[in-house]
Amino acid sequence: MKPKILLTNDDGITSAGLWAAYDALAPIADVTVVAPATQQSAVGRSISIFEPIRANRVTMNGVPAYSVGGKPTDSVIIGLFALRLNPDLVVSGINIGENLSYESIMTSGTVGAALEASNQGVPSLAFSLQVEDQGEKFDDPSNITDRFSDAKRVVRDVCERVLATGFPENAHVINVNIPAPVRGGYEITRLAEKLFYTGVEERLDPRGRPYYWIDGPLYEDAEEGTDVHAVQRGNVSITPITLDCTAFAATDELKGIFDGMDI
Repeated sequence: MKPKILLTNDDGITSAGLWAAYDALAPIADVTVVAPATQQSAVGRSISIFEPIRANRVTMNGVPAYSVGGKPTDSVIIGLFALRLNPDLVVSGINIGENLSYESIMTSGTVGAALEASNQGVPSLAFSLQVEDQGEKFDDPSNITDRFSDAKRVVRDVCERVLATGFPENAHVINVNIPAPVRGGYEITRLAEKLFYTGVEERLDPRGRPYYWIDGPLYEDAEEGTDVHAVQRGNVSITPITLDCTAFAATDELKGIFDGMDI
């Protein structure tokens, strides 16, 4: 029997990246698509707890799928607990745009979906594809479909290897970032600290009142061994991620501040 994969994303069920991943995985697995109905980038692990969630069975590209009126995390939860898919693996992506560094993975809906799956006990991987123009993340992706050929090969190869050898014991999510084009091989990396130079642009509406866009260019590079540096070199970055955000290195210092102190 083929392994079962739940495939989701944060760019929405119509995303070319999602269906590129489906094309890559369908020959090797029984793939069920459960994805947000609309664009949900940068929502992280947001979850819908104050409104109902609808999951509609639809047909996309001739394939039955589930369109979820919610977040990427909602899609994973619906797939696991409402549809009872019982997958061997959850795959999130292919995201159009990198998910690199502490900064990005904390807000990424792509990584958020994978983290939710892992939190529920299902091994998970997140796949993201580099784009040079950040505007391409939100434009019609039809003009970048030629870049999916490398990405599809990576998605299939990485998933086949993980399914064959088992998921790393001390990782919760494998975060994979694919350069466009791929010029090297796989590189096991750590997270860089930053991906963007954060800025705010102020504009005025027609009534003269200010409003703001959060913006900022990408970092051109980072330290050797980081995910940002690997992708800039043309290597596929593979970063193990953990759900445990405890800063163990700070515990002794905190004990020195608080141990034995009364309130």
